[in-house]
Amino acid sequence: MFGICGCILALQALILLAMGQPPICECGYVKLWHGVISSPENSQHLTDWYSYTHVLHGIAFYLILWLAAPGLPIGLRFALALGLEAGWEIFENTPFIIDRYRQSALAQGYFGDSVINSVSDTLATAFGFGLARVLPVWSIVALVIAAELFSAYMIRDNLVLNILQLVFPSEAISNWQVGG
Repeated sequence: MFGICGCILALQALILLAMGQPPICECGYVKLWHGVISSPENSQHLTDWYSYTHVLHGIAFYLILWLAAPGLPIGLRFALALGLEAGWEIFENTPFIIDRYRQSALAQGYFGDSVINSVSDTLATAFGFGLARVLPVWSIVALVIAAELFSAYMIRDNLVLNILQLVFPSEAISNWQVGG
């Protein structure tokens, strides 16, 4: 299973490179954490505020696959979750989705993820999947609520707002996100 997962990550990286995404931040270095949302370096380093949302992706994929395919071996469900996230990461870096993100006030200068950030996001999803596998349900629910509230407080964005702004961009949400 590790071989399949490694192939998924490698394929994700190769496709993103072929799409023209930079391998690392164009600033020329890689940071473990970049915490400035409205910055050209956002989504360019290993982790950022949106890494939390990818952990939540992993939790959601675990739940969906547990409900939809309970008979599948856990390793196969894990590989499927990784494949789903890698697919999203590739789609997220298409001009269509980048332009949709730019409709949100927080993503005005967004031009996609670096390859290292995108692969790190997929690894964050793997971490979330693993948490959902081993932690009690009550702690997962508490973790999801805490992560969403913490992100909303710290950066005025989270997974729910991100999805809402992607699907139904709202000027009211955008105004709130920039402090208006």
